[in-house]
Amino acid sequence: MNLKSFISSTYADERIPQKDKKLIVVLLVIVVIRILFIPDWIPYVGILDILFLLAIIVDYFFGVLDQNLLLSHYPWGMKSFARIKRMASFLSLFAPPFIKDNIWQYTKDPF
Repeated sequence: MNLKSFISSTYADERIPQKDKKLIVVLLVIVVIRILFIPDWIPYVGILDILFLLAIIVDYFFGVLDQNLLLSHYPWGMKSFARIKRMASFLSLFAPPFIKDNIWQYTKDPF
């Protein structure tokens, strides 16, 4: 299984709200356009907006979604999942909490 099948199976999951799916796609498109077509005018500072968007996306997958929901689609094993989750928690420091708390519709299972 590869990254494309992981993303498509996660996207097809009905437990994730449509609004969140659309927002993830829009953010990914912005990141791709930003990387490919818009040059960085100020070295090293220009990458901050990309880090900000990636932080929001990664935090959604590893901070907002239930771990069991994500693991039901994650094909690479627990070691890599734990490693990526640690990296995601560091990367999520770049995204302000007031934004992360207000843009997602998904709510975790209370149990």
